[in-house]
Amino acid sequence: MSGHSKWAQIKRQKGVNDVKRGALFTKVGREIAVAVRQGGPDPDGNFRLRLAVEKARSVNMPADTIKRAIERASGSGEGEQFEEITYEGYGPGGVAVLVEAATDNRNRTAADVRSIFSKAGGQLAGAGSVAWQFEPRGVITISAVTADRDEVGLLAIDAGADDVDTGTEPMEVYTGPGDLESVRRQLEAAGVKVDSAEVTMTAKQHVELDAGKARQALRLVEVLEDLDDVQRVTANFEIPEELLAEVAG
Repeated sequence: MSGHSKWAQIKRQKGVNDVKRGALFTKVGREIAVAVRQGGPDPDGNFRLRLAVEKARSVNMPADTIKRAIERASGSGEGEQFEEITYEGYGPGGVAVLVEAATDNRNRTAADVRSIFSKAGGQLAGAGSVAWQFEPRGVITISAVTADRDEVGLLAIDAGADDVDTGTEPMEVYTGPGDLESVRRQLEAAGVKVDSAEVTMTAKQHVELDAGKARQALRLVEVLEDLDDVQRVTANFEIPEELLAEVAG
């Protein structure tokens, strides 16, 4: 199972216990705000905003709430001003960790992230010390595959995808960041139902940890993700099958 697939499986399993709708809406709302300030309030002309809106819909954010988030972000100087910051650090077992945040108070966020790393036996690192171990990649997930998976995979490759993993559930299609929208549109035009499409950071290589260290590293990721300011956490460790089974249980 690919590293991204394992993370997705962990997310699905723990999602039952993490139905913190208000916190989730806060994160998605900040993602919308950052996207609007970078590329404007029109989803048709702002690819990042379109992805953020689709993500908001996927977590059942009401249409009125999405509209208000866009309007607040596009107002002249009104409301909170969020900036994007990426923190780099090392977790248990020397695991490389990227923490992507959207914050209106970088001092608060930095202190919170540093404290979490310290309590987990890890530490923050300087800019560039961890980021080189990751790369941006487009990921499209397709769970309701009515056609033959190999056929869908060929469609994706013909559309410009870099790689396809037909052995995961959901099925995953990988693209270059700039090709994500084009591939998604071509798949949907061919009748393929796309569950999600996002540009995410993925590890170039994964490190193996024993179950104990992996559990500690996973806990670090979970605590970081619970911060309102944190949008996404990526780490480069393999999740042992026994830990996946434990989470599933």
